[in-house]
Amino acid sequence: MKVTIGDGFWGERLRTNRDRTIPHGFGQLHRSGVLDNLRMAAGADGRYQAYADSAGTGLKFLDSDVYKWLEAVGWELGRARDPGLLAAADDAIRVVAAAQRGDGYINSFVQVVGGGTPHRDLEWGHEFYCVGHLIQAGVAWHRALGDDRLLGIATRAADRILDEFGPGRRDGVDGHPGIETALVDLTRVTGERRYLDLAARLLDLRGRGLLGPGRFGAAYWQDHDSVRKATTVAGHAVRQLYLDCGAVDVAVELGDDELLGAVRRRWDDLMRTRTYLTGGMGSRHKDEAFGDPFELPPDRAYAETCAAIASVMLAWRLLKATGDVGYADAMERAMFNGVLSGVSLTGTGFLYVNPLQRRTLRTYEPPGHGERAPWYPCACCPPNLMRLFSSWEQYQATSDGAGVQIHQYATSEISAGGVTLSVRTDYPWHGRVTVHIGQTPDEPWRLTLRVPHWCRSATVTGPDGAWHAGPGAVELSRRWQAGEAVVLDLDMPVRVTEPDPRIDAVRGSVAVQRGPIVYCVESADVPRRTQLEELRWDAGRQPVEVPRPDIGAGVVGVRVPVSAQGRAGDLTAGAIPYYAWGNRRVEGMRVWIPR
Repeated sequence: MKVTIGDGFWGERLRTNRDRTIPHGFGQLHRSGVLDNLRMAAGADGRYQAYADSAGTGLKFLDSDVYKWLEAVGWELGRARDPGLLAAADDAIRVVAAAQRGDGYINSFVQVVGGGTPHRDLEWGHEFYCVGHLIQAGVAWHRALGDDRLLGIATRAADRILDEFGPGRRDGVDGHPGIETALVDLTRVTGERRYLDLAARLLDLRGRGLLGPGRFGAAYWQDHDSVRKATTVAGHAVRQLYLDCGAVDVAVELGDDELLGAVRRRWDDLMRTRTYLTGGMGSRHKDEAFGDPFELPPDRAYAETCAAIASVMLAWRLLKATGDVGYADAMERAMFNGVLSGVSLTGTGFLYVNPLQRRTLRTYEPPGHGERAPWYPCACCPPNLMRLFSSWEQYQATSDGAGVQIHQYATSEISAGGVTLSVRTDYPWHGRVTVHIGQTPDEPWRLTLRVPHWCRSATVTGPDGAWHAGPGAVELSRRWQAGEAVVLDLDMPVRVTEPDPRIDAVRGSVAVQRGPIVYCVESADVPRRTQLEELRWDAGRQPVEVPRPDIGAGVVGVRVPVSAQGRAGDLTAGAIPYYAWGNRRVEGMRVWIPR
């Protein structure tokens, strides 16, 4: 399966990632000292840089920022050559290679300031986690370029962990999951079963109390119950989602329906009770964790960008494991809203947390607090965004013996199993998706298109006529001819959404959506002489679509009907896509508007 995204919404975002975000990231890896930390692990002089976290502990996992950046570059170079990116990556790979010890171990924090003895702090050291990202970088360079420099480093690092934690040896798990899914990928590219077995072992060791209660309790790192028995997500949102990514990968490789079923139950509960309208996840700042069911405050939302990214990774795995297009719907919601909100329109400013409300009048904050930043002391999110966007083409479609399934809509070229397709669309601003058949075998095959859950009325027009379709999968099986086309028209009116009444924080409010896009109102778009918090939704009038070229080419905004105490007449406020908030002067913003 090969997908190449062309022009349009996603084409523009991927070009920004390649041309601006990734080069910006390399500069930040230098400025933050992360690359210098690895140089010191290789013997260079200097002062180790690891800013303190909220508990005053030095950040021990900054090597992973380099590995995520390298993964992004690997995928990009596989799409098109770029001498500048290649030179920067070569520099970083040389640093990583020099930092690795002869026994395969690599972790700059432990090697430079941690005494040199591995795995003494499994709770907070993130040593397995860093190796997991190193493996994923190596796999990317192997698959995209046939370049095994990083894969060799990663394999030696994985073997060092196997020597100490393999079957019959020391029992231990990392406080931050992530290596599990990487180990499965390492088996897939090397054919070596031992990495898959280690991933399965690490999953089975969860829930045995090996990590202890820590600062936030055993549930924080999913050590309170077994991966097979836990019925709901718990604790740190990113940790939980990464853990379940690994569980799906292991379940698929081993044919373990019990393990897959456990992940699906947790996912269903997560979607039903703990997911924000934007696809954001995690409502508690203290421990970056899921809250109680329906505990989804908009102003105090944590909704870490990495959690939205992890939800896309997990939904993709569940989609491939089950074929259920509902997982593709979840990916779409998260990508257009909870993920894209994490990076500025310019590609060089980031949000770590993604609230659904920011008050116009706030208590004192240092300048720039709560606004987009060029980097963070804990910079897990920016390079995570880079690697997801660089690999986004891989999430568009799948193929099997029956045919081709298109899951995400972008102008693109798709080829798989003797079939070539050209997709043309102005999605997400317009609902028409045209699929042109290029090369096709003589035998019949099935084209599957997704009608998103938000679309209540769709029309499919193909060589055999036209018909209406509801949400779900539309399947067209026939002996295709080159030059034929299928047109999917998705009805895309503005939708006024009411929250589940069990979400106390937004009860009595409404939100605006159109297609896959969630909208918000910023202070810049409210009526003159009013504050955002004074506005109330006017149910007697309807919202109206309006062009918003000030936000971006082709962007469709919404004019929402509002009223304000003490103001006569019909007022309107402008709503823009939530992902675009914070790109102008940041004052107030809200997704949910009180009635």
